Amino acid sequence: MTLYESLANQLEESIRSGALQPGDKLPSVRRTCSRRGVSPATVFQAYYLLEARGLIRARERSGYFVAPGHSEVPQPQVPSAPSEEAVELDVADRVFTLLDSVMKRHIVPFGSPIPSPTLFPLQRLGKSMATAARTLSPWATVDEMSPGKQVLRRLIAARYAVDGITVRVDEIVITSGALEALNLSLASITRPGDAVVVESPTFYGALQAIQRLGLRAVEVSTHPHEGLDLAALRQAISRHQPKACWLMPTFQNPLGCTMPEDRKRELVALLALHGVPLIEDDVYGELYFGPRRPLPAKAFDREGLVLHCSSYSKTLAPGYRIGWTAAGIHADAVTRLKLSTTLATSAPGQLGLARYLAGGGYDRHLRKMREQLAHQYAGAAQAVARHFPAGTEATRPGGGYMFWVVLPEGTDAVELHRRALAQRVSVAPGPMFSASGQFANCIRLNFGHPLDARAERALEQLGKLASQLVPS
Repeated sequence: MTLYESLANQLEESIRSGALQPGDKLPSVRRTCSRRGVSPATVFQAYYLLEARGLIRARERSGYFVAPGHSEVPQPQVPSAPSEEAVELDVADRVFTLLDSVMKRHIVPFGSPIPSPTLFPLQRLGKSMATAARTLSPWATVDEMSPGKQVLRRLIAARYAVDGITVRVDEIVITSGALEALNLSLASITRPGDAVVVESPTFYGALQAIQRLGLRAVEVSTHPHEGLDLAALRQAISRHQPKACWLMPTFQNPLGCTMPEDRKRELVALLALHGVPLIEDDVYGELYFGPRRPLPAKAFDREGLVLHCSSYSKTLAPGYRIGWTAAGIHADAVTRLKLSTTLATSAPGQLGLARYLAGGGYDRHLRKMREQLAHQYAGAAQAVARHFPAGTEATRPGGGYMFWVVLPEGTDAVELHRRALAQRVSVAPGPMFSASGQFANCIRLNFGHPLDARAERALEQLGKLASQLVPS
């Protein structure tokens, strides 16, 4: 147990025993450092963890206070149980219909796939972009078209190195966002008719890509705390001989769960044994609430079979559409496919982003963003505990900005989506995350937007609507 976890657990015991009452102010960070002999970072991480557990709340310029009632929604404990068959997909219409309804500004965006743009340093990014555009050499618009600008690829490789991960610059391919990285990776290593393993539930973008390429999806049981079931994966490999796995081992969308590092290591070893490439979707990895970033599966890759995909869209520059894949032994294939499809990613965008990253400040921005997201999660989780019907369960992510809510059995999440939308509130219903339309009583909620009075009212509305849909 880390120091911050030990401190958080001691304070939690004081809250639950009644020694600290609702409304009581916690000791200041400075006082706690002095009394406990720990660093400010340790105290802040402990307070963030308690906030994420719904036990305390931050008040601007006032400190941290014990939350009223400090109620919690139980966590789901049962892994998913998908069909063991490989499925030919027909999900595009369902996903497009739902996405069209949530991407509107007047809608409270709990169903949105993106965080609030107010979380990002857009003014400073704009200055970096303007400077890059003014100083852009004519030849820079055509040099290094694909795999991308060397300066940016070096910065990305250096970022891996900070986490102790060796990634060669020449295996990094710059793409137009993470979704292109994921799609290029999948298309580079599969052919129509191949089987591809996905989690259950899984990111709907994976299902759309599998359908578009004429592939078959093999859903594998996934636990709401620890991610993909490795025993079920072994069976799927034996039965279906998949050509790829598309997985999100860290802050999984939609569950929010993270595979423990020993299980990630075991996952990579299992896939290497069978020669199955892993397409690792890691767009939320930098948005952790704990003391350090969870290592991606790529950290344990010794064969070059992990195609690690990420972007700056979720952490720094939404709309700039700058992503990448560290594609290992498949880098040449991905580069050629990039050249034959979209040719290149915006040169000014790459150079502007590289200028910002080289200038420093990215980690400072990330610290503020993580703190804000942890605070927003705590508020959203407490609102669900107050307003949603008895029997509701919810996951507790350690990062990112999504969590999964399991409503009482028989509740129709698609109908909840329809009724909520009529009141200008969006949710992402469970069936859009399944190849076979499972998770009929589940929704994914986005806590990446400020939990202002409008959002608080919207969560109360959602709870009332969900209660109306619970079978009597």
